[in-house]
Amino acid sequence: MKLWQKSLVAVALSAAALAQAAEVNVYSGRQEELIKPMLDKFSKETGIKVNLITGKPDELISRMQSEGRNSPADVLISTDVGRLYRAETQGLFQAVDSKLLTDAIPASLRHPQQQWFGLTMRARPVMYVPGKVKPEQLSTVEDLADPKWKGKICIRSSDNIYNQSMVAALIAQLGEEKTQAWANGFVKNFAQPPKGGDRDQIKAAAAGVCDIAIANTYYLGGMFDDANDKAAAEAVKVFWPNQQDRGAHINISGAGVAKYAPNKTEAVKLLEYMVKPEAQSWYAEVNHEYPVVQGVKWSQRLESFGQFKADQLQLSTLGELNAKAIQVMDKAGWK
Repeated sequence: MKLWQKSLVAVALSAAALAQAAEVNVYSGRQEELIKPMLDKFSKETGIKVNLITGKPDELISRMQSEGRNSPADVLISTDVGRLYRAETQGLFQAVDSKLLTDAIPASLRHPQQQWFGLTMRARPVMYVPGKVKPEQLSTVEDLADPKWKGKICIRSSDNIYNQSMVAALIAQLGEEKTQAWANGFVKNFAQPPKGGDRDQIKAAAAGVCDIAIANTYYLGGMFDDANDKAAAEAVKVFWPNQQDRGAHINISGAGVAKYAPNKTEAVKLLEYMVKPEAQSWYAEVNHEYPVVQGVKWSQRLESFGQFKADQLQLSTLGELNAKAIQVMDKAGWK
């Protein structure tokens, strides 16, 4: 074999080795069925292999922290900005310089220094039972502390990160003192001691335990897809609170690139892929979560819940105020 031929073979082998080595390691707080189809499509389109590890977000954060510099994680995907904040404050992320990400994602839905990015938007409105509650009786989240709702509200426990973020948002908007007064009245209106998840609150409302449930809309959307839960989902309607002022409370699922990511380039490519219109549409259609990218069409199910004005609060604030939110909830006796 001539020298130039050997050189071509060597180049080809090197290219093949690089192609084979292209991979990205994902720690996901999202369940496998809610993320893997998109990751598989990413691999098919880019040739980058995705190694997926799923688990509870807090456990994955602890795992990354204990692994330190030896962590294989390239990307951490989490289901709430509160958990992204925890990972950030523990030094588990690195800033990402991506014009594609900053152009696609509104500033309020990503970290100010680009350490994490919102991938989907979640909303936590009021769900009510028609016939027991008239929509004109509803207005704001603050109004749910009024004694007229005594014994009529179902919501999950105070150790739930979604509720903690909701209360943190109130602290940011109203101040700690007013939020404490609200929480004191709100807890008095519970129909039962908090238990179960968001779907359980909707089921309780459908069963007559309460007239109002607080839950994320993607849970309601998923119930319509489940034959066992569809009747309960059909028994409630969505009301968007605070439409005359700041807008309804929202949150995100999001991700960041790990500080010691061994495959940073591939990690960034994955995040950029996840904000492409087709990926955003998939999330909306399959997971019933709102796109973070403007102009992406909502699913029919999301459309059926109605258009709404969303709170524009910088979501990093929710993580910063998480500890105060927990204190407020504890003082109110929110179990």
